[in-house]
Amino acid sequence: MTLDVGMRDYDLRAVPECARNSEAIGYDCIWTSETQHDPFLPLAVAATTTSSIKLGTSIAVAFPRSPMVIAYTAWDIQQASAGRFILGLGSQVKAHNQRRFSVKFESPGPKLREVVLALRAIWECWQKGTPLRFKGEFYTFDLMTPFFNPGPIAHPKIPVFIAGVNRYMCRMAGEVCDGLHVHPLHTAKYLRDFVHPAVEEGLRAGGRARQDFTYATASFVVVGDTERERAQNAAAVKQQIAFYASTRTYEPVLAAHGWEGIAQELHARSLEGDWAGMTRLITDEMLDTFAVSGTYEDIGRKLRHRYTGLLDRVSLYQPYETTVEESRLAALARQFKD
Repeated sequence: MTLDVGMRDYDLRAVPECARNSEAIGYDCIWTSETQHDPFLPLAVAATTTSSIKLGTSIAVAFPRSPMVIAYTAWDIQQASAGRFILGLGSQVKAHNQRRFSVKFESPGPKLREVVLALRAIWECWQKGTPLRFKGEFYTFDLMTPFFNPGPIAHPKIPVFIAGVNRYMCRMAGEVCDGLHVHPLHTAKYLRDFVHPAVEEGLRAGGRARQDFTYATASFVVVGDTERERAQNAAAVKQQIAFYASTRTYEPVLAAHGWEGIAQELHARSLEGDWAGMTRLITDEMLDTFAVSGTYEDIGRKLRHRYTGLLDRVSLYQPYETTVEESRLAALARQFKD
């Protein structure tokens, strides 16, 4: 298991120092997300200012972009980073596609599968000079003249991860992708009983082995040196759990523990804007199930204990302000390498 880190500062002027510091601490990968900023631009900057740390999107929203546009961006970052790029894609939920990005939302699982296959076809055309002849239900690509072909690169195999919650996405990840971004709203039981069986079914269908696949996530953690600090941070984590759990897409995670009723009540309160009331619905039992708590001296051991055999990559999801000496973070990173 490796310890990764989420991009903390998306100001492109700050990215070089941020990326170099993450590399020096010993993190294995820097992940960017698509929330308030473009996820690719910081990685393009980081690619030219680091030498060993991997760089990935967790995730870039797929459907507002043509697969051809994604292919060009990924190809350039892969070349600039000398093969350190991981392309993570997600479908996003219906409301964001239609109302935030103003794009059609249709058959998200099959359509995302087609995005992955189209990317592979485009990259093969560029690398090997084979004709571009991809025709699917949602996308067709059959034009690539030399003027628009960037040509081969030294590291043409770009790992493609997708984000998945339901069975179809998890199975599809195992069949055609290199990895799965497990949503932060997860539990060990959900991973063991729901995610892994679906991915393994996909791996068998694709004729692939477990060692060809990577499970990655950002895990909720409640970290602090004192009980008072941990209590304050626990409240912030409960609030974030409530926010995610109010989305009906994530109900299968709660259902794994018999908490479907809470999911419905959270959704109803979210429509009323009752964020404080939502947070109060998250019990200490739920917090302990979704999050790992401890100090910086023992949180690494606790994460490894919970996720060994279930995850390959983990980063700390801390929805609260935190300032930690780099030496302590370096010690934490070493716990994952020993």
